[in-house]
Amino acid sequence: MASYVPSRRAAIVGAVAAASGGLAGCGRRRSPGAIGFWAMSYEGDYSPILTTAFTAATGVPVDHQSLPSTAAHEKLLTALAGDALPDVVALPNEWVGEFAMAGALAPVTDPALTADLFPGAAALTRYRGRPYAVPWSLSPQLQYYRRDLLAAVGFDAPPDRWGEWRAAAIALKRRRPDDYVVLMYLNWWDTLFTLALQAGAPMLRDRATRGAFSEARFAHAMAFYVSLFELGLAPRALSTEIQDPLAAFGQGMFALYPNSPVLLLDLHRRAHLIPRERWAVTRMPGPTGPGPVSSVSTSLAVTARARRPAQAWMLVRYLTTVPAELRLQRLIGKLPARPSAWDTPQMRNPLLRPFVAQADVPAPSPDVVEWERIRLEVQLVAERVVRGLATLEEGLAEMDRRADRILARRRALVDAGRIA
Repeated sequence: MASYVPSRRAAIVGAVAAASGGLAGCGRRRSPGAIGFWAMSYEGDYSPILTTAFTAATGVPVDHQSLPSTAAHEKLLTALAGDALPDVVALPNEWVGEFAMAGALAPVTDPALTADLFPGAAALTRYRGRPYAVPWSLSPQLQYYRRDLLAAVGFDAPPDRWGEWRAAAIALKRRRPDDYVVLMYLNWWDTLFTLALQAGAPMLRDRATRGAFSEARFAHAMAFYVSLFELGLAPRALSTEIQDPLAAFGQGMFALYPNSPVLLLDLHRRAHLIPRERWAVTRMPGPTGPGPVSSVSTSLAVTARARRPAQAWMLVRYLTTVPAELRLQRLIGKLPARPSAWDTPQMRNPLLRPFVAQADVPAPSPDVVEWERIRLEVQLVAERVVRGLATLEEGLAEMDRRADRILARRRALVDAGRIA
């Protein structure tokens, strides 16, 4: 497997490079005196509502740019190389260490900004012990389930242990052989890494300089993941191949859907497809019960060469206040990063209780800037195993080889005593 290079990955990389080149050449002209602010995904689409309120309250204009998620990383690197980063950026938590190491971010020095945070989210914004971003929104993975379909095979809710959970899924499959049971996209890494976290897999070894994917706990998680496809419980499908997953969920084509809190809003908006009484949400199962899960959460950072740093920090303070985070939750469904926000009436919705329980469980992630690249490579190999193009043992060994290649420079620096 060592020589295998997926053609789909090459196509994606080429598309991202082309997109970032196009974005870099756009040359957006900033309004005079405005703070530059870049965000992506749902935050990118809806944060102008919050920044407009910030301008109304402070008189400081904000020049907002929403980045496409597929091109955002390359766009940021291109801007860093060209000294064209904005004043404030919204980053996935896993990117903070990478951009802090590259000298792109200013450290957070205001103690008020680093107080009242969930410990797991705060830990991901630190590089060499210093915070370089402020957590803004949380998006842990839970599972949505069809209450009516599970009740038909004798379950009030999905069991919280892997063995019983899979047994319930098999019972559903027997009752509805023409349908699947769980939807897990082969090009999304979140479910596989949730299983690995639940199993307590270390994922890296030797001071985070080599892959540990052949280690027993990750192998156990990977075997469980692959079994769901082999048993016909999950389709071998990419996210681009499922045109309308909510419609499929409503039609009973699958009964379990691991996803983020954003799906709550989507389900409410499309209640005509699936009435509220037919679905619910609960935490993901683990080998012995629920534990840490993967999360695509976002933090705000001021760039190291911000043109208006004082005003940039004003914007970060405003957007991370409890009222602003609660408004963002109403707009996009992602959850506040400040625990004090969860004491408000808005967050006492019974549907949010599983998310409240999950937010208190830290999700450890390897503290290396190469982790994002490693995770993507691991999922590419996992797809090959699921499609029967490699055995489980071959796949685990290839994951280690790819991680080792990515970590080669870090390994050399550790061996030379230049980093701890």
